Amino acid sequence: MKTFPPLDKAILCFSKLPGIGRRSAERLAMKLVGDQTGLLKDLIAALQGVAEQIGCCSRCGALTSHDQDPCRFCTDATRDGAVLCVVEEPSDVLQIENAGGYRGRYHVLMGKLSPMQGIGTDQLRLDALVLRLKSEPIKEVILALNADVESEATASMIRDLLAGHAVKLTRPAMGIPAGSGIAYSDAVTLARAIGSRQPF
Repeated sequence: MKTFPPLDKAILCFSKLPGIGRRSAERLAMKLVGDQTGLLKDLIAALQGVAEQIGCCSRCGALTSHDQDPCRFCTDATRDGAVLCVVEEPSDVLQIENAGGYRGRYHVLMGKLSPMQGIGTDQLRLDALVLRLKSEPIKEVILALNADVESEATASMIRDLLAGHAVKLTRPAMGIPAGSGIAYSDAVTLARAIGSRQPF
């Protein structure tokens, strides 16, 4: 649908967001054009604030404010500096923090190996990971990556990369989701759940 150039640009920008197709992008843009509640102005101000005030930590890659770098996860002395949780994206850090229970530090790769998207080892923060292992008292590295083919390849590559370092490599246990059943679990999840079994 050809409309007005600014509206077309807004639709194009919305459609570049994950999970937003062309039709959803059009609906979002049209909703904002007809907005009488101030939502458009609030959205513009919020996005401007994100652009001006939030970035990624220079040490670990987690989200942080521009006036706090390194971030709170890196500077909090109560966190366990011997345990490093490696994740794919800054949003993964927020998910783990919201789940509670983890008190170590983080390292964000900023992606995963994906030859189809042109993401190789040079695009990931692997050199920074190795540097941290050499300069920080890290004893355990948790590979908290997703459970897809690219993430598995990334985990294997990191395992090989860290083979010469005196660190324990672990992965989070994966299992059957709470409230679900065996009949609804895929084969990989079920196999990992059985393999990660614990005493009862």
